[in-house]
Amino acid sequence: QVQLVQSGGGLVQAGGSLTISCAASGRTLGMAWFRQAPGKQRQFVAFSGRSGGPLYYAEFLKGRFTISRDNAKNTVSLQMNSLEPEDTAVYYCAAESSYNGAAYNNALRYAYWGQGTQVTVSS
Repeated sequence: QVQLVQSGGGLVQAGGSLTISCAASGRTLGMAWFRQAPGKQRQFVAFSGRSGGPLYYAEFLKGRFTISRDNAKNTVSLQMNSLEPEDTAVYYCAAESSYNGAAYNNALRYAYWGQGTQVTVSS
């Protein structure tokens, strides 16, 4: 079993930066970040393979976010820059301990989820 505990998040002004993190207990392979805004479906944000690569990002990010892993600490972080009000959402960390064949941007790939972290960007 894998448990994911998220930290960080909060309120930031548009144009600002924020980092959220996720600590995993247990062995993980790929880890990803998703987000869900009120009234919208959960949306893929970024993915990192076990060794810190490959890295994949949602196209709408336009290079503003960076995902990184620290395997020594078994953590994954998401550095978010140039934040926009449209980035306001609950952000979720996700992890897999075995590969089930789903694509990296498919929530069904991940058996384990963090508790969610609210990120609010004010205009």
